[in-house]
Amino acid sequence: MAKTKARQADYAIMVEPLSDADGGGWLATVPALPGCMGDGDTPEAALVDAAAAITEWHDAAKALGREVPGPGALGQWRQRVPRSLHEKLKFVAAREGVSLNAYVANVLAESIGRAG
Repeated sequence: MAKTKARQADYAIMVEPLSDADGGGWLATVPALPGCMGDGDTPEAALVDAAAAITEWHDAAKALGREVPGPGALGQWRQRVPRSLHEKLKFVAAREGVSLNAYVANVLAESIGRAG
């Protein structure tokens, strides 16, 4: 079992719309915990349901004596980019009044949100 208890907020949760054929609404899955998911009429409701599912998943794994996977990476990596791209990113981040790291994280999050 994991030595430190992971918090619900530590896990990545992927939220995506369900087709009308699947009943509509939204599905929230927790990739680090196989089969752990929640749903709801809104993305927010699906997130709340998924957060409850994380607790239930942990409790069931404990009861069965199974290992509970941690939330994964620390959220950091190094990425080399061309100097010209780096300069453009720095310029836009400064124009927006945020750090380069915050700007790139936001761009990535928006991109993932669109890709769904």
